[in-house]
Amino acid sequence: MTTVLEHFPEEFEPRQIQKDILYGIEQQLNSGYKIVVLSAPTGVGKSLIAATLARYYGKSFVITASKQLQDQYSKDLKFLNPVKGKSNFACLKLMEHQGIERSDLKQAIQKGLTCEKGLCEETVKIKGKEVKESCKFKPKIGELQPNSKNPQCFYYEQKYLALLSDHSIWNYAAYFQLMRFGRKAYADYIKKPIAIFDEAHKIEDQIIQFIGVDIYSGHITECGIDVKSYSLDEPKLVLELLDDLAKSYSQQIKNLQESKKFQQNPDYMQLARLESRYEKMANAHVELELNKENFVLNDPYFDERGNFRSLSIKPLDISKYVKAFFDIDIQIFMSATIDKASFCENTSLDPSTVAFVDTPKSPFLPDKRRINFLNVRKLNYSSSRDDELAVISKIDDILTQHADERGLILSSSEKKCVDIRDHLSEKNKCRIRICHSRNENGMTQDEVIQEHAMDENGVLLSSSLWEGVDLKDDLSRFQIIAKVPYPNLSEKRTKIKMQKFPLWYKSQTLVKLLQGFGRSIRSEQDWAVTYVLDTAADDLLLQCKSMVPKSYYDVLGFKSYPGSS
Repeated sequence: MTTVLEHFPEEFEPRQIQKDILYGIEQQLNSGYKIVVLSAPTGVGKSLIAATLARYYGKSFVITASKQLQDQYSKDLKFLNPVKGKSNFACLKLMEHQGIERSDLKQAIQKGLTCEKGLCEETVKIKGKEVKESCKFKPKIGELQPNSKNPQCFYYEQKYLALLSDHSIWNYAAYFQLMRFGRKAYADYIKKPIAIFDEAHKIEDQIIQFIGVDIYSGHITECGIDVKSYSLDEPKLVLELLDDLAKSYSQQIKNLQESKKFQQNPDYMQLARLESRYEKMANAHVELELNKENFVLNDPYFDERGNFRSLSIKPLDISKYVKAFFDIDIQIFMSATIDKASFCENTSLDPSTVAFVDTPKSPFLPDKRRINFLNVRKLNYSSSRDDELAVISKIDDILTQHADERGLILSSSEKKCVDIRDHLSEKNKCRIRICHSRNENGMTQDEVIQEHAMDENGVLLSSSLWEGVDLKDDLSRFQIIAKVPYPNLSEKRTKIKMQKFPLWYKSQTLVKLLQGFGRSIRSEQDWAVTYVLDTAADDLLLQCKSMVPKSYYDVLGFKSYPGSS
């Protein structure tokens, strides 16, 4: 019988740290565990760990949270067939309607003629009867012919190729969609012995995005609804609102399809947009009706004039979805920032059935990722203005100290970011670029970072770059943690969640803080220094020592592991 390590991809040479991790996982699997949580720091090469386990079992699903990491996996490991969302592929049906040549895919995507906007199935009238008609370009999985001369939908071609192959890599949303709605249709193709979930610390957020719903003022306006007639803190009336939104979108779809304008010149993009909104509201209505006790209605947001802006509806306990979505024999959950206790509590997994492999050290030397706890002031809801200004003054001093280097400042909210920028010295203020997923000037996060890369001593200031961004090499030689990123206590869900799941609140904060520590050190050759100004960080790390991965112990000054003498 072969060992797990013998299935390490031949084109790579395993490092000792990878050998140790794989041996640790193999021991747990041989002991009878079917669920393994792996804490492995940045730089270990978790993609090769995943690839080795996938090859050992012969067939697999690999799932990750970002398209960027998905691209990295499939680029380095050719045997993994990627599955991407409909927005990444040009719709042949829309191209044909717009008179665009099939060879000009780039133009079609630039025009927004993607599979996300096209209709895979639509209602048409044949001899006076309404029937469902599938897109002529959509193949059947059993009849798929790769590289066929007959045009086939690019989205379904790559999805079916992945399902037919032994190994594939998915993002969480696509995988959830498959496991929730595709079990019967693809029953013969989802029976894999192992699923490997990378970036597992993001699982709760991914489930919330998939199951939850946000109602915005734009939805209310285009459906002609008077939101004042609903009590937005009562589940029964919010159910009515979702139902009314779904009915409105359904009627708008019917009116559009029956209009002469549409029949003469179909606007498939408009139809797809309405279809998407209908499905979101209808699905949310079903979820909320079936599981009222498990959904939290956050307080609605109104602007300064009292106008409704948004209402967020989120599931509280994700364990039901974990059980449904992760129904695979062997499950490996990997992250640089994960601990077994809080993970099991949040997912309702029995800790006795879950093995834990904690990588003992980081491949990056401590001197290259120094963390300086300056303990300027403790920042929380009771902090004074003097406390906040003292922290900003220290930020200004650090910026002056690193006058010729690029850097990153992390804070807890967009409002705090503006406050920090506005109270810096003029010389340092001009170095600042506020960077969020959405920015006031319309620039995307990637565009702001690209602009930052052209500035010799630019500094990014953000409340959203705690994870998911790689500021490698001289893109950031220093980073400042201005405030500990505790979850927002003004959110009703946060208050209820922390009462029901005692470890959750601190775990969420700890994970985000540890993720923030790693934004500027991305390889063994890279280096950066981190400054932590909020005294609460030191307190949090000491209180949660048992939850801190061992690979952080050297830079945090912890001399022994929890439970050791």
